[in-house]
Amino acid sequence: MTAEATPSLVDKTDGPAEAGPSVRGPRARTTTAYLRYVAGKLGGAAVSLLAVLVTSFFLFRLIPGDPVKFMTGGRQVSAEQLASYRREFGLDLPLWQQFTGYCGKALTGDLGTSYQFRTPVIDKITEALPNTLLLTGTAFVLYTALGIVIGTRSAWRNGGAGDRLNTGLALTLYSIPSFWLGLLLIIVFSVGMGPIPGLFPTGGMESGNEEGFAYVLDVAHHLILPVITLVAVEYGQTLLVTRSALLDEMGSDYLTTARAKGLRDDLVRRRHAVPNAMLPTVTLIFINLGRTVAGVILVETVFSWPGLGGLFYQALSVPDLPLVQGLFFIFAAAVIVMNTLADLIYPLLDPRVGR
Repeated sequence: MTAEATPSLVDKTDGPAEAGPSVRGPRARTTTAYLRYVAGKLGGAAVSLLAVLVTSFFLFRLIPGDPVKFMTGGRQVSAEQLASYRREFGLDLPLWQQFTGYCGKALTGDLGTSYQFRTPVIDKITEALPNTLLLTGTAFVLYTALGIVIGTRSAWRNGGAGDRLNTGLALTLYSIPSFWLGLLLIIVFSVGMGPIPGLFPTGGMESGNEEGFAYVLDVAHHLILPVITLVAVEYGQTLLVTRSALLDEMGSDYLTTARAKGLRDDLVRRRHAVPNAMLPTVTLIFINLGRTVAGVILVETVFSWPGLGGLFYQALSVPDLPLVQGLFFIFAAAVIVMNTLADLIYPLLDPRVGR
């Protein structure tokens, strides 16, 4: 009996020691899986940025027009002078040498020198970026909040009169071209139409003769119409995504259980349904956040807003290749970075992601 019991005791003693790694194993595997997930997303972002760098160089060289002739201002110049301009900006080099030089400089943060402004591209971007962030950032906060609030209420009262009205209005405004809506607002509220007087400036960011608090009010006055244009066009997308995601959660068992526990309907929606339906909306928020850096070319052009979008339009009309390439790279990089951040945040919202 004793001889037979000894092995049994040894087996029981060894059991917990062997069970220790198995208890820690799932956590270790989860951490390893998440690190692989992060590495994959960062690697994908790096490849995307490299692809954008290559695309930005070759794509805009398909634009018709000679930037050297633009720099002469239409004057009659000799062939020697044109050749001198080409040598100055490196346009006389073979295409592969221009490409390698562009990539080498871009990796160090040097995006070249603008043809029309004769200043570093990064300086022009830095100068216009705050204006773009003021416009698109203000609109982003407003249309995101508006879309989430109205989308949540529409889904919770699915099929009601308010839901039909909000959904129809969102679809209508989302389908309207932003430049057309901007022009319409300028005609009605800037120029004036019938009994409606001209209340807002037709364009620009400031009147140019204000200081202090009056300057802040003046900029806000110029900001109203372009912000209304962006909010009207963009809020519908957030509303529809939020509404659709919440509708998918409406029949879930955990909501029925929450109601059975006696929770008020508002608490069930706010504490249980909305947090679990936010993953698609978070994706859209980060995409739109990346677009705030890119600006909105059409809206900034229509309202003569001195931001990155308007600068991109000016550069295309030349074509100012270094400025166009630099802006395109910044626009795409902002979206890629924000998408990558959204991917890295997903596991915090849903532990199933990244395992």
